[in-house]
Amino acid sequence: MKKILFIGLLLAAVFTAYLFISDKKDFSSASETETDKRVEYQVSEVRKFLKSNSKYNDRIVFFIDMKIPSGKNRFFVYDLKENKIIDKGLVAHGSGSETGIKGKLKFSNVPNSLSTSLGKYYIGHHYNGKFGKAYKLYGLDESNSNAFKRDVVFHYYYDVPYKEKDGYICNSYGCPMVNKKYFQRMAKIIDSSESDILMNIYY
Repeated sequence: MKKILFIGLLLAAVFTAYLFISDKKDFSSASETETDKRVEYQVSEVRKFLKSNSKYNDRIVFFIDMKIPSGKNRFFVYDLKENKIIDKGLVAHGSGSETGIKGKLKFSNVPNSLSTSLGKYYIGHHYNGKFGKAYKLYGLDESNSNAFKRDVVFHYYYDVPYKEKDGYICNSYGCPMVNKKYFQRMAKIIDSSESDILMNIYY
């Protein structure tokens, strides 16, 4: 009798675990689908922009999806010719974008707000600053028009992890900030480009 009871409990535990894993997979798939839809929409918007702004790189664009938690890959390198993501990594957002509610961010274009600004940027020349090599960013929308004035730049920081993790990573002062190893890959793309590359931050 005890043996039958033990087997019954064991089967119930296995079944419960199966349901939990299945639900988790379904949730993950749904999240990935939503991410793909957001990327596709942003890609279509950037294509429209490039039609009337041919001075920018018309093949490679950087996309940053602020809906995705900072501990997960949300910096995407997109190839417009191949129509696919060719690289991705972690990126920090500004500390001023925190709301105190997990998963909910706010954004600002105001100087000293320490917030991330949404919108399209073009990546300018690099320089060597307190974080090492970094790239000037120039806002192309009303929502990020103060980027240069605010010293919002693309740079790396030692505390940003290279691999995904549960939860959240460190914050920046409003800059898109990545791991050094990932930054070096991005730098090769930027430096080899004959025209300025666009970076699009959205939510």
